Amino acid sequence: MAELMRAVGYRKNLPISDPASLLDLELPVPVPGEHDLLVRVEAVSVNPVDVKVRAGSDPGGEPKILGYDASGVVVAVGSAVTLFRPGDEVWYAGSIARPGTDAQFHLVDERITGPKPASLDFAEAAALPLTTLTAWEALFDRLRLTAGSTGTLLVLGAAGGVGSILVQLARRLTDLEVIGTASRPESQQYVLDRGAHRVVNHHDDLAGALPDGVDYVFSPHSAGMIDTFAEIVRPFGAVVAIDEPAGLDLRPLKSKSIAWHWELMFTRALFDPESTAQHDILRQAAELVDKGVLHTTLTERIDGITAEHLRRAHGIVERGSAIGKTVLAGF
Repeated sequence: MAELMRAVGYRKNLPISDPASLLDLELPVPVPGEHDLLVRVEAVSVNPVDVKVRAGSDPGGEPKILGYDASGVVVAVGSAVTLFRPGDEVWYAGSIARPGTDAQFHLVDERITGPKPASLDFAEAAALPLTTLTAWEALFDRLRLTAGSTGTLLVLGAAGGVGSILVQLARRLTDLEVIGTASRPESQQYVLDRGAHRVVNHHDDLAGALPDGVDYVFSPHSAGMIDTFAEIVRPFGAVVAIDEPAGLDLRPLKSKSIAWHWELMFTRALFDPESTAQHDILRQAAELVDKGVLHTTLTERIDGITAEHLRRAHGIVERGSAIGKTVLAGF
């Protein structure tokens, strides 16, 4: 194995239009720790967290590698690894506390890694881990829904990365009525194709569009929405959010005893590193993919994991109008 590897990272916070905002780098190949897999990365996808970290985390001139989705092949394992062996194809979202996946070789803890779906190629698989883990935990860990759960779920931004997975999981693994929000005709059709019972335009008056209210809300965009949630969520309902707008005031939810849940996919890696829960989720998700129950959300593939191509992908995410996921494949 080469002692150096190709990677893409940044040294200072710059607008994505600046050629120096993401740079092609050469770095040492990392050495696995006890529970680590050394993965030859075949494909990565870009998520809003990549954009957020790039804008808000200043590495002070040192190279910082982003990337929180990957699929690839295990090439070496740590001394305590039991779940995988060299040659296994894997998919995962990694940890925000470690160097990211935008690198030719990447270290990831085996306990947050799953076997790649056999029916998907590497690019198709790389679109899914972070959003699938987020959607799964939001539905089944935060909201504690089950196969027998009924009622109505409103999925805001249902054509986005997490929303398009959450719609699929809720429709196929619960008895909920699933309503997605999307504004453009093409994104509305995409949401219906993912399995939503119906779609409403999030630019319209949601209370008017949902006169009977809903029991649950998934929210990736909560700023300015609390009064709306207080109006449309039925008593004893719940909201699960993945964003954290400054100054959020939840008091309007109290009169109906509406619960508020946060979902952060990285919590387990940060605070419960011995848990194999995300390994189990990714294993189950791979089985659902291979059975044709869950489908990849890849909508744009870019060949070549380079700084130029990642700047393009970050720009797509920053504009906030993407349907599904953008994936980069191959070094």
